[in-house]
Amino acid sequence: MKSTVNNGSITIFLERRIDTTNSSAVENDIAQITGANQNLVPEFDASSLEYISSAGLRVLLKTAKSFGKKIKVLNVSKDVYDIFETTGFTSILDVHKKLREISVDGCELIGSGSYGKVYRLDRETIAKLYIPSVSLEMVQHERDTAQKAFLLGVPTAISYDVVKSGDCYGAVFELLDAKTVAQIMNCDSSRVQEMGRKSALFLKDLHKIVVDDNTFPKRKDELSEWAERVAPFLESGEADEIRAFINDIPETSTFLHGDFNSKNVMVQGNNFLLIDIGDAAVGHPVFDVAGLILAYIYLPHSPMPDEEKLRLLGFHLEDAQTMLNAMFSAYFNTDSPDEIQKKIQMIMPYANILASYHGCRRANYAPDYIPMIIERSIRTKLLPSIKSRLPLEW
Repeated sequence: MKSTVNNGSITIFLERRIDTTNSSAVENDIAQITGANQNLVPEFDASSLEYISSAGLRVLLKTAKSFGKKIKVLNVSKDVYDIFETTGFTSILDVHKKLREISVDGCELIGSGSYGKVYRLDRETIAKLYIPSVSLEMVQHERDTAQKAFLLGVPTAISYDVVKSGDCYGAVFELLDAKTVAQIMNCDSSRVQEMGRKSALFLKDLHKIVVDDNTFPKRKDELSEWAERVAPFLESGEADEIRAFINDIPETSTFLHGDFNSKNVMVQGNNFLLIDIGDAAVGHPVFDVAGLILAYIYLPHSPMPDEEKLRLLGFHLEDAQTMLNAMFSAYFNTDSPDEIQKKIQMIMPYANILASYHGCRRANYAPDYIPMIIERSIRTKLLPSIKSRLPLEW
């Protein structure tokens, strides 16, 4: 029986058939492998397993009981998975179906971001493929989050299976004949104000959804945790200012998309639908609106090359400010340029704290990277904007 040890974990490969004729031999092989690696909890790769009987299932159950926890069984074919499910073993073991392999060669690229790309597979479906460093668990989390949001009534694309393409994991969604808001504006700049107004009204309707349970994390709690993680790198007074600012943010149970921008909103006929919903949360709507400042002010004015900014924005850079103004105008129901600028100024501190928070997350809180975020983002933008902030009027 084959096995491998990588990064502190051991994988045992199940092959062909396991039934009464060979279950004892399989059990002995597993015992030898786990005995030689006593500190490692095994997982099983079933990609070459064609059949397993009740005798084989009992072998896996015995292994799980010896370690006192659920054992992973990965890459299970549909037929073998049906056996696990029918016998109830999907609740006893951590069983995962073999991922469907797809190819995006020749497929239309409809969106591109920091963590992956979105392709249209056919008229009815799209696939979001993440960069190779994004784990399968993270992809499954986003798929599961999308399903929870859909059941809550959030207008999001229906998610299907998790897939693999080359070295990348991804998720497939149903989106019949839909285009992103960014695609529409990139093809026709005359529609920027229209798309801005419609997107803002869609966001405003989204913020009418109230979440009464713990389906999604609280954004304010996430920021509080972030503040504690960066506090050791700050002066005590600076850390206290940030804590006080977060504590002052009103508590609400509003549904938040978490990354609302023109590449994550799809237009299907007259309907708007959300994709890329892995950062969904609950909290004050200012967090979603503050994200618009990151997308349409900070990104276009960042020092990165214009080609990269265009890729991340999804439409012409010169139209970004027009998009932001149109969205603020519709969201806050004002046509006054002065009022729009006042609202932008009011929300700027919340954009700055999100920029610092996301910067630390992207760097996975690496100790050698946090000081750079503190100097370039927290001390240069966040703390001054907290000191001069306007009252939050909603």
